[in-house]
Amino acid sequence: MALRDEQADAVSPPYPPIEDYALISDCESTALVGRHGSIDWCCMPQMDSDSSFGRLLDWGRGGHCSIAPAGQHACARRSYVEGTAVLCTRFEGADGSVELNDFFSMSGAPGEFDGTDHLARLARCLGGEMLLQVEVAPRFDFGSIVPDLRCVATGLYTACGSNKGLLIHCSRPLQLDRAACLLRAEVPLHGGESLELSIRFVPPEALSDAVRRWRPEHGRLCPRLERTVAWWRAWACGGNRPPHPDPCTRRSALTLKALCFERTGAVAAAATTSLPEAPGGTRNWDYRFSWLRDSVLAVRALHALGYEREADRFRAFIERSAAGNARQLQLMYGVDGRRRLTEIPLDHLEGWRGARPVRVGNDAARQTQLDIYGHLLELAWLAHRQQPMDSDYWDFLVHTVDTACERWREPDHGIWEMRDAPRHFVHSKAMCWAATDRGIALARRHGLPAPLDRWDRTRQALREAIDHDGYDARSGVYCQAFGDRQADAALLLLPQTGFLAFGDPRMLRTTDWIRQRLDRGGLLLRYDRPDGLPEPEGAFVPCTFWLAECLAGQGRRDEALDSYQRACRCANELGLFSEEFSRDGRGMLGNFPQLLTHLSQVTARLAIDAMVGPPPG
Repeated sequence: MALRDEQADAVSPPYPPIEDYALISDCESTALVGRHGSIDWCCMPQMDSDSSFGRLLDWGRGGHCSIAPAGQHACARRSYVEGTAVLCTRFEGADGSVELNDFFSMSGAPGEFDGTDHLARLARCLGGEMLLQVEVAPRFDFGSIVPDLRCVATGLYTACGSNKGLLIHCSRPLQLDRAACLLRAEVPLHGGESLELSIRFVPPEALSDAVRRWRPEHGRLCPRLERTVAWWRAWACGGNRPPHPDPCTRRSALTLKALCFERTGAVAAAATTSLPEAPGGTRNWDYRFSWLRDSVLAVRALHALGYEREADRFRAFIERSAAGNARQLQLMYGVDGRRRLTEIPLDHLEGWRGARPVRVGNDAARQTQLDIYGHLLELAWLAHRQQPMDSDYWDFLVHTVDTACERWREPDHGIWEMRDAPRHFVHSKAMCWAATDRGIALARRHGLPAPLDRWDRTRQALREAIDHDGYDARSGVYCQAFGDRQADAALLLLPQTGFLAFGDPRMLRTTDWIRQRLDRGGLLLRYDRPDGLPEPEGAFVPCTFWLAECLAGQGRRDEALDSYQRACRCANELGLFSEEFSRDGRGMLGNFPQLLTHLSQVTARLAIDAMVGPPPG
């Protein structure tokens, strides 16, 4: 992936493009760093916490933390340190150059945390001289709380408000502007000199104790940078096979890992909320939670690359979150396992480029989406196809298949979480079929007790219903829902369920029909029916990867490569994908970076590799 050079003003214009951002993470907290050195989104101590810096969603109110060249034009070039989630931005000015490393510090082996990890920013002058402008403007509860900001010792500051506290350290003194409630300084750096800024989340009741325990070595970031690079590289090389040779696929794997919440095993669908799926529109949703479907697909993609631990961790997370009872499952959870994700509009925020309302929480958590039962059995098949499982987990899976058998005749809201009336979506029915199919296979393989006759009758009834009510005999294609003739890109996933072979003539016709109906400039829409929302959304990038995977499975290598490469061009120069891309090709839309897009890139690439070998380029 080539770096992109740009002439950067000292201050970026409000609301840079989504593609201007980069993700950093410690597998618990996340932040987005803009091309010009500003952290405009940061959620601590969890990925789905309220923001500590959030001007991504309100430039004047949300807060930020910036380190950038002051009062001069500079060329900004950036990349990730190879094999890590450490961001490196290089500013080249007329008189000198500075390298800025942004990361959440890590230590120990992958899966081990020492409890002192924090957001770290290390700027080093590589030669000549450069004047840096530093600003730290925390704002809590999505910009609604201006914190109490204090200087407590030389170079040490606290920010406190509501249930949040930050301990801020800078190796150069910062001036406290009480009127603006921010810390700022202009810092000249000469060749070999550095600036170290660290921000640690501390519960407000523990701030005084954290200040007392502060030691100068806590602010030394070079050792932390070395340990963090070592942590990420140990993970990247820690699978049961070498890292994939394709840089885009390696970046997707690292991004999937960055969205895994280490403490519980949950997987966040994205790092952001309310980045719009239509410019200036109302399709603005909170994706910082763990969807069962997306998470299973993500850990399956990681498993295919050789990273097996994440699948077992997520399996345990879901079993705990449902309290071992499949009838208590819901389709998404907070990354800590909480169930109540009430959707609330934040009317005080103007939204990215005016896209309102800004929402936190997601009412889709209360929807019925029947595909979740199939995904749970897919996860079990992935982990236990070759090895037995304990009786408690099998009991959970039996209840899951039984629930699918009981509920498959109900309408639901489907994979796309449509907010109009529920319908009988073909994809949902096919995943219920997959639940029975995998349940039967597991029971027979391991000799486990199960009502196999009832499951087999349900499996047959599902197949008959899908083939009769979800198939248009006149056109010879599968449709979005029973009784309609609408195209749906989710039907490209039918072969993954085992319901239909890639090369089945019905699947071949369905694939071509979806391309005909949903293609917009080489990228696919999700569907082409009204969904109750006013503005049209962008092209949904995962669907184009699904098409590439489907074409590869059908042996159509050139067509698969074309679709795959078109989708890959939707990444920024760092290899990060959003959820959607504008129909006019102008840029990213939707939450960022998006789990579903990255996992779909991985599975499409592996499908193409499996045909003849890695594609050229």
